[in-house]
Amino acid sequence: MSERTSIWWIRRDLRLGDNQALQAALEYGTRVIPLFVIDPLLWASSYVGPKRLAFLVDGLRRLDSGLRERGSRLILRRGDPLAVLSAVLAETGATAIFSEEDVSPFARKRDGRVRRTLPLTLIPGLTIQPVGLITKKNGDPYSVYTPFGKAWKQLPLPQAGDLVETPSRIETPVDVESLAISSIPYEPAADFPAGEWEALRRLEQFTAGEGAIHEYEQQRDLPAVEGTSQLSPYLRFGMVSARQTAVFALKAIDRSPAGKARQGAQTWFNELIWREFFINILYHFPRVRQGNFNKKYDGMKWINDPAQLKAWQEGRTGYPIVDAAMRQLAQSGWMHNRTRMITASFLVKDLLVDWRRGEAWFMQHLLDGDPAANNGGWQWSAGTGTDAAPYFRVFNPVTQSKKFDPKGIYIKLWLPELRDVPAKYIHEPWRMPPEIQMQAQCHIGNSYPAPIIDHALARKRALAVYKAAAGK
Repeated sequence: MSERTSIWWIRRDLRLGDNQALQAALEYGTRVIPLFVIDPLLWASSYVGPKRLAFLVDGLRRLDSGLRERGSRLILRRGDPLAVLSAVLAETGATAIFSEEDVSPFARKRDGRVRRTLPLTLIPGLTIQPVGLITKKNGDPYSVYTPFGKAWKQLPLPQAGDLVETPSRIETPVDVESLAISSIPYEPAADFPAGEWEALRRLEQFTAGEGAIHEYEQQRDLPAVEGTSQLSPYLRFGMVSARQTAVFALKAIDRSPAGKARQGAQTWFNELIWREFFINILYHFPRVRQGNFNKKYDGMKWINDPAQLKAWQEGRTGYPIVDAAMRQLAQSGWMHNRTRMITASFLVKDLLVDWRRGEAWFMQHLLDGDPAANNGGWQWSAGTGTDAAPYFRVFNPVTQSKKFDPKGIYIKLWLPELRDVPAKYIHEPWRMPPEIQMQAQCHIGNSYPAPIIDHALARKRALAVYKAAAGK
């Protein structure tokens, strides 16, 4: 191998195993500089909240530990990526940069700017199948999930042998200057310790013989149950690769007996394909970051009441399932997928607040805040997206609560002021008679708010506004 030096520019691939960008850098020459650039534009963005930054910093620390075990170390610099990369190339004599491809409009603009000046090679790895590969016969992109999923499944599926092994040693020049990772303050998330080791532990546990993947179909909509993988923050930062999740899921499908267990594993695998779909939508239609995919809703008459938006953000709507979910988000940086749909529907259709405001709030607070998945989910709930929920589908927060948290376990976990409310009233505490409120020490309008809106009336209003926007 030649005595060449390359830069592995780390962005959303904080792992050493199955890392195709790192593999390309190692194959290029004998020395590799693992570089992470703290971009002030991103770190100061209102879209990037402190919890996700802390999770990222925790991940960088753990990546640095893994590199040091292999004779290397993480090189950390702060500044404009083009300027930093230019400086590192000049300082080290490196002659190539390898990085995992990203698809957000911000990332593509940044990478295009770098590629026009520097020897940057973008490598697949963000998704299981390369982004942009799956199109219709005429070359147009798919905009509906079902045909996309069918075409996706026609491609060769990844096998264990396709995964890139973790390198045993990485040679890095010793004299490259770096900021000390320990100098960046952070508070690690107690429920989500970062890093590749934790990501793989969760993936293995979830997909094992007795893992929750086999009951996923039955339990995935129950927020009080640990029925999901909770891998989304790790996928967001590439602490586990998309291919790794697919390989483990396919193994679980293969070894599952026919019936509910296999269906559960297959359903979770299909969720991975949904992730692929939304990433491809963002790649082909970057306008969705700021606008409706379905342009017929561009004339929507949003109300955007600031007080109601604030009540939603703070978990003070008076609807327990909505408030519990918003408190979970604020405290943990994560939210169960079923309650993501419930809270999104409530904001957009009950309160008629522009979905972009909810999307921005989620991006700011979610550990797994991902431009493609978050946008896809919000536009689905708003009825403005690709495979959108029809405009007339308005989630009833009480019905949803009774169906998916029947005993109020999830509600009481995140709303301690309701812990003594009888099960009969936990989903509609405003219906408690005064004497029951006294017994439960929960006074509606005082210790817990009354509903900020009547759902039945809000539903009628939403249908009228959507019909008017669609010209029906």
